Amino acid sequence: MKSLSRIGLSLAAALAVPFVFAQQPGGQSDRLQIPVVSDLAYGDALFQILQGEGFEGLARLSAVADRGVAESHRAETELLLGGLYLEMGLHEEASVRLGKLLTEDVPAGVRNRAWFHLAKAWYMLGDDARAEDAARRLGGLLSPELESERLHILANVLMRQGRFDEAADLLDGWQGPEDWAAYARVNLGVALIRDNQLDVAARYLGAVGLMPTVDPELLALRDRANVTLAFAYLQSGEPASAKPLLSRVRLDGPYSNRALLGAGWAEAALGDHRAALTPWLELKSRNLADPAVQESLLAIPFAYVQLDAPAQAAEQYEAGLLSLAGERQRVDAVIERIRGGAWLDTILALAVEDGGRGWAWQLEQLPQSVESRYLYGLLAGQEFQEGLKNYRDLVYLESRLQRWPGDIEAFNDLIRTREAQLASQLAQADGLLAGNPAAGLEARRVALAARLEAAAASGDVVAVLPESGQAQWQRIGSLGQQLDGAAAGDATAAAQRERLRLLRGAAYWNAAEAQPASLQARRDELAAASAAVAEAGDRMQRLEGVRGAASSVGAPAVDLEAARARHAVLTERLSAARDLERRHLVAIALQDMERQRGRLDAYERQLRYALAALYDRASTPRGERP
Repeated sequence: MKSLSRIGLSLAAALAVPFVFAQQPGGQSDRLQIPVVSDLAYGDALFQILQGEGFEGLARLSAVADRGVAESHRAETELLLGGLYLEMGLHEEASVRLGKLLTEDVPAGVRNRAWFHLAKAWYMLGDDARAEDAARRLGGLLSPELESERLHILANVLMRQGRFDEAADLLDGWQGPEDWAAYARVNLGVALIRDNQLDVAARYLGAVGLMPTVDPELLALRDRANVTLAFAYLQSGEPASAKPLLSRVRLDGPYSNRALLGAGWAEAALGDHRAALTPWLELKSRNLADPAVQESLLAIPFAYVQLDAPAQAAEQYEAGLLSLAGERQRVDAVIERIRGGAWLDTILALAVEDGGRGWAWQLEQLPQSVESRYLYGLLAGQEFQEGLKNYRDLVYLESRLQRWPGDIEAFNDLIRTREAQLASQLAQADGLLAGNPAAGLEARRVALAARLEAAAASGDVVAVLPESGQAQWQRIGSLGQQLDGAAAGDATAAAQRERLRLLRGAAYWNAAEAQPASLQARRDELAAASAAVAEAGDRMQRLEGVRGAASSVGAPAVDLEAARARHAVLTERLSAARDLERRHLVAIALQDMERQRGRLDAYERQLRYALAALYDRASTPRGERP
């Protein structure tokens, strides 16, 4: 089956960096409007996603959503979270989030891509009902390639439910790229054969078998279609119909061994056992790990028996037993290597080094080892691939956990630094709070304001003088006191008193002239003082807040202790889960190898029985033979 990871971006990336296909009828655009990032936390998470760090982006976006920040990006946050949950394989959570968000408010093209990825995920998990529901929610605005893949998914879902007529109608009306249609037609043909509808299956498989193509993947699919239909004809007793199909299969393709085996059986069924030897002898020289090659060890001596050549048949039986014995030894050695764990370590290292993420990831590179030739089919199977994905994710989570102790200690250092800073400032804060200077300043301001207004009401021009005028007036008063102590008949003192009187009069005149301006200046100064006192009060309140925060410094430390304990529990659980997944992968590989060994044993028993029957027949006089 065509790899579902071959086409399409992950939903999270598609939503994070929308792209445009051709403009659709009606002027609709297949994209979200790219918002201006106005929140640092959201922008940081988005950067992680665009860098391919889906797990980190998911963690940061979850924090953004839980804290209720970045409200201007709430819709984008939820939509991206749904895509990231899907990318991480958390399909239930993803479907719940996306199901709520994919409304008419979201552009149709984005809605369709989201439903497409959900359909793809449910299909790969085998949930046909949900896959069909999601696939049918789509309505245009998909690229031709994604639309073809959607129809391919829908057709396979219908086939898995036995709804072959609906699947056939879907494929008969296919419009778009033919590669996905070809895969769907082959799957439908196989399903129809199993449903004993060979004539209908031949229509679909035959069309694919004649498909003109140079694409290596489609060439292999064409060979598969021809081989599948040919073996169906052989099992139905129609070898003449099978022969031309097998002749179309390439001799260097992945299905060439089965084609050679089938070609021999077709000739044998038509009674030409000599012609059957030609493809079988070619097949015998190929890799003995292939079941078709193993079956040729039985087919070749069978043909010699039919040609009444018992000596050649016995020779081929004995050679086949030797070959199977050698193959059995190699299989036993592979089983022991798998049990030892070296081969699996190589596979797991490749899975981890690959660095791929998401539920559609598959291991593409196989290790160059003798085990791979026996387990190629297993490695391509969904069960083993799913196990590899689980193991890879567990290793990734372990690597994240390994960073936690350092992060916890860094946070611990920050808390200790903060405690030291607060402790050094706490004494000063307590002193200031105890003295309450803001209250004293406010009382003085009120008293000064009252004195100023009283002076204005009484016409006291001296009281509103600026500081320099007040100093001059005080000097005049001091000189007057000195002259008051002089003798009454002192002529010099009398002259100085007259001059002082004139000076006081001039000063009072100037003060009276400047009173309105002086009064306004004093009021302005008091207003400025009032603002300063208010600011001092605010600072005192903030200081009280800082003082109160000192009592909560221990709370993060308690949280860190809980994080340490949780880290220890998670580390133990992850280690156990990883070991369990490893044992599961070993068990799958051993089960497959035991199956192969069982097949070798069955062929060996058949060869021994046939050889014994041949010797028994040779020892029986011709007239007494049955």
